[in-house]
Amino acid sequence: MLDLKRVLASKPRKPKDATLASLTTVWGEGLDPAHVLEEHPHPQFARDAYATLNGHWDYAFVADEDAATSWRTATAPATWDGQILVPFSPEAPLSGVARQLQPSELLWYHLAFYPSARLGLGEDDLRDKRVILHFEAVDHACACFVNDTLMGTHEGGYLPFSYDVTDVLHAGQNDLLLCVFDPSEKGTQPRGKQMLARRDIWYTAQSGIWQSVWLEAIPVAHIEDVRLLPDADAGQLTVEAHLSKPGSTLQVIVTGDGQRWEASCVADEVICCVGVTIDDPHLWSPDDPYLYDLELRYVEDVVHSYVAFRTVTVEPDEAGTLRFMLNHRPLFLRGVLDQGYWPDGLMTAPSDAALLHDIQAARSLGFNMLRKHIKVERDRWYYHCDQLGMLVWQDAVSGGGTYDLWATSYRPTLFSRSWRNTRDDTDRAHRSLSSGDEGYRRLWMETCLQTVRYLGNHPCIVTWVPFNEGWGQFDARDVTARLAEVDPTRPIDATSGWYDQGAGDYLSEHNYFRPIAMPRGTKGDGRACVLSEFGGLSFWVAGHSSLEDAYGYATYDSPAAWWAAVQDVMAQAAALEAEGLCGFVYTQLSDIEEEVNGLLTYDRCVNKAQLAGESQR
Repeated sequence: MLDLKRVLASKPRKPKDATLASLTTVWGEGLDPAHVLEEHPHPQFARDAYATLNGHWDYAFVADEDAATSWRTATAPATWDGQILVPFSPEAPLSGVARQLQPSELLWYHLAFYPSARLGLGEDDLRDKRVILHFEAVDHACACFVNDTLMGTHEGGYLPFSYDVTDVLHAGQNDLLLCVFDPSEKGTQPRGKQMLARRDIWYTAQSGIWQSVWLEAIPVAHIEDVRLLPDADAGQLTVEAHLSKPGSTLQVIVTGDGQRWEASCVADEVICCVGVTIDDPHLWSPDDPYLYDLELRYVEDVVHSYVAFRTVTVEPDEAGTLRFMLNHRPLFLRGVLDQGYWPDGLMTAPSDAALLHDIQAARSLGFNMLRKHIKVERDRWYYHCDQLGMLVWQDAVSGGGTYDLWATSYRPTLFSRSWRNTRDDTDRAHRSLSSGDEGYRRLWMETCLQTVRYLGNHPCIVTWVPFNEGWGQFDARDVTARLAEVDPTRPIDATSGWYDQGAGDYLSEHNYFRPIAMPRGTKGDGRACVLSEFGGLSFWVAGHSSLEDAYGYATYDSPAAWWAAVQDVMAQAAALEAEGLCGFVYTQLSDIEEEVNGLLTYDRCVNKAQLAGESQR
């Protein structure tokens, strides 16, 4: 039974010429440009000697019809357009620029900096260190120069990268240049929900630096990265460390519950594994998110971290129904879609407190899971989820060519049978699903695997979601097998929404236009059932919305009527637990630009559920 009224209300629309209303969060209003996002970017791999380079940089837009190739070799401009507040992209109001980078342009950044002063070390102190320049995220491709020396190039707008700049630094002032190219949807690279001409479910494209830039001083002999492999069932922690050079002792110290465990080994190779036995480990869960402190020592290098013990599986319950299991116990997932957009920062949250606010708001509304939708978030967001016990389903970032509305929207909306009888592993299927570009498929696969490796130490992440609604989908069975090989410890929702290929651990459907019901064809499928998107009920709040009209799947005129409908539809979904549903994801946590189907307004000033309660007093 298809609700045609809702279908027509949600039909993709042409971009509106109307300017978005100026909305600012309380964190944006209180932002101090001299102290922007100064917290350590990686609490799970932290050293003491670090310093952010966030703040005002010079910037310039340069027209270049050959920008797609020239970004690697272009020459810096002689003059600058002004200053930009890093790490906010030029499209974000908090950047102070309010200018959109076009595919036929390059965006240049410049910063003069003093490494020793930034790091609080003397010039002599740096001589026995390596200085690492970190970029948390730059959208999409960039070339980095320090003191006129090319340090390297990078493609991929959502993951961190770094350069050892020690050998090109000198005493006093040093100069950092960054050249950026970003085609947005005119290219095929992974780009998420960005669009140059935003509309309905597609949001304002952003470009350039959009997460922290920072320096780190580390010993010559150091730990490059670490993979944490806690086995809660065996009470064993394996630490797999990648070292800059072998030959010395790697020491691992774990503390928690008033106890201390130590283990060490001499690293004969650059990859060294140390095992630590933890008797009767304190298990991590949403109700008790217990974290053990972890310290890693290698020669003079000291890294502070943490680890949790928990298992996540899909297993049959006592009745034989496949369920999501946390620590081998069924846990019904009450999730909400979280896209991580902000009116003043776009994809960049204006402060660490803002990240924390959204997680706590979701918890207060009764959710135990956030689905991080088509975005890789700042690492501190996952750290907060680890601390607060908020489960996370992590999406890969979608991309590909221009999406065919028939293939990704109209056909699956009108004909639900297409969800299970559409292939994704042929040349024709690739073209239909906008994944015909081989370069895109290669870059997407590299980025997806890097995302799994990058975030793999976070206990909060309990499921990987590679594909959503067919956007750039390809070869889901092979992709799922590769993800499971890299990380065999977490379930995989291979195709959220539709175009299921029988892969992964979940039969995962979206339902915005039909009565709430169990996914069809579930008997004997061998996977757990999840309603991975539904709801989307809209309520427009005057003074806290971006436009004068609303976009959503069903709209309401009063907060009380809206909240009653939200509670009703979530109750319907929760009732399906008795029939075998293992969880749901309600759409969505906050309004975003044209969409007003959030539980919070876009500026986070109004919790609509609380507003509904106040209206009934």
